[in-house]
Amino acid sequence: MSVLEIRNLNKHFGAVHVSRNISLSIAEGQCHALIGPNGAGKTTLIHQISGVLRPDTGEIVLAGRDITASATWQRARAGLGRTFQLTSVLPSFSVLENVALAAQAKAGSSFRFFRPAATEKVLNDTAMATLERLNMAGRALVPAADLSHGERRLLELAIALAGAPRFLLLDEPMAGLGRVESAMLIDILADLRRSIPMLLVEHDMDAIFRLADTMSVLVDGQIVAEGSPEDVRNDPAARAAYLGDSGR
Repeated sequence: MSVLEIRNLNKHFGAVHVSRNISLSIAEGQCHALIGPNGAGKTTLIHQISGVLRPDTGEIVLAGRDITASATWQRARAGLGRTFQLTSVLPSFSVLENVALAAQAKAGSSFRFFRPAATEKVLNDTAMATLERLNMAGRALVPAADLSHGERRLLELAIALAGAPRFLLLDEPMAGLGRVESAMLIDILADLRRSIPMLLVEHDMDAIFRLADTMSVLVDGQIVAEGSPEDVRNDPAARAAYLGDSGR
């Protein structure tokens, strides 16, 4: 069964048609990668899935629920977790507080930033378990402002996971990471994809070919190729549009 289904999505900005009848179907246990050149419409599609933008026509269905008209917070409550192209954390709060806040948003508890952590044991236990899953427990009490760029990426992923997502929307999680940090994050995502299906928007082709079960190539707002990574690598339209003659 498809966890995320996008049906004939269209979006215009004036006379510019930025999403052209886009359809995707992502099942349990799948990582689906979306690639394409700058200006292809990837960000616009991400914004429509996450609720920042409303499509002109088409449907977005998450776990059998039509979320096309839902607000961003309603989508999060329905199980949509996302990371951003640029990190979005609260720099003055600790790593643990950032993740506990996300757990609170999902649980609807009485979390207060300035109350002692011990008074919110359930939230902090959830947050700590999430950090342990990402090998970040040792940084729990560190202010987010003091993290490295790679650690902030992991914190943002922890924030998404703390909401117990049914589906993950990953917007260029490798952006700005060095080779070692990228390799570590790829290993983490490879483990997560076993339990949480995901849509991965990424320029790092090593990450794409390591993680993706299926992938789509978006050019000028429309999907020009789709299939397994090897199918797309060998597709003439995909090679011409994005992958180049080398296929990478």
